[in-house]
Amino acid sequence: MQIIPLSEGRFTVDATKQFVPFNETDALADRSRGSLLVEIQPFVVVAGDEIILLDTGLGFTDVQGNLMLHQNLIKAGINPLDITYVLMSHLHKDHAGGISKPLPFSNQRVLSFPNATYVINRDEFETALQGNTASYVASTLAPLIDSDRLMLVEGSGKINIPGTGTTQISYALTGGHCKWHQIFWIEAEGSIAFFGGDVAPQLAQLKNRFVAKYDEDGKLAASLRAEWWEKGNALGWKFLFYHDIKTPVSPV
Repeated sequence: MQIIPLSEGRFTVDATKQFVPFNETDALADRSRGSLLVEIQPFVVVAGDEIILLDTGLGFTDVQGNLMLHQNLIKAGINPLDITYVLMSHLHKDHAGGISKPLPFSNQRVLSFPNATYVINRDEFETALQGNTASYVASTLAPLIDSDRLMLVEGSGKINIPGTGTTQISYALTGGHCKWHQIFWIEAEGSIAFFGGDVAPQLAQLKNRFVAKYDEDGKLAASLRAEWWEKGNALGWKFLFYHDIKTPVSPV
């Protein structure tokens, strides 16, 4: 199993839910009160015959309209058309922005990974389509509506991967960060990669008891982190941290 972080950079975010780039010369004290410093870091996992993307970043493009996530995949030696699964922990805009991309000189959007199966919690998808909060951008999800590339799941379970490969993908509904947040395990070649999305976004939050104000249910999230940290260390999980500015994967 190969795990590749796809960092889009460091950003600050405040109550407005706007993600502002943060450079080496910037000072956090100069940002608005309550700003958090985070990495935006999707992951790609190469496991047997499967090339699996975990969350899709902010969806930023360069001046030519090229998706940053695509460029990061190409730098890692992966053709975006070869992605087989896109696993979504939830659909807040910093995780779901790269689900689709705009067509040049058009208001239309198309799926960023047209050959992949997008795995999304059913209730989270319906919530995001309503677009009632600053955290969701419904237009990003429009190409998935009525698409045969969409797999809506509920609760906990395993994904039935066609073929004879040994890769297994499991998912579980957690809540905590948002009501319909889910997590994933990828098992292949004797290894287990664990992606806790925004319930387990940084290594320090697993090592230290921490109740986050930005979580819908901070106490639940803190309890889940403690449970995963204990169990994962015992079973040798590789933890993938979407928002950690120093440690994307632990243990390295």
